[in-house]
Amino acid sequence: MLIPDELVYADTHEWIRLENDGTLTVGITDFGQDQLGPLVYVQTPEVGSALARGAEAGVVESNKTASDVHAPVAGEVIAANPLLTDTPDAINGAPYEQWIFKLRPAATFDASGFLDAAGYRKLIG
Repeated sequence: MLIPDELVYADTHEWIRLENDGTLTVGITDFGQDQLGPLVYVQTPEVGSALARGAEAGVVESNKTASDVHAPVAGEVIAANPLLTDTPDAINGAPYEQWIFKLRPAATFDASGFLDAAGYRKLIG
């Protein structure tokens, strides 16, 4: 199971990458997509929408089940991955390349509330 060291992780199976400009890129982990199976639908948040920390930002759905994607922090959605509308299963083949949305945090991002790669490995066993 791939768990890149340079990312931080939420216990709800989102990965978060802090970009050089202070924005965040968010996707679902390899473990998360594996648990769902082949994705058939991805709902991304609307660009320009304001999200609260922990709020539902989107949905990933497979034939087995659906799962919410959560905002890691409060902020404004600045981009949504357009590829996922027509090719939701792109996440299954490259979960750390196929991000779901990008967020401009309302405050400076503090990674201390998230898991590092070792902590995420421990969480998923």
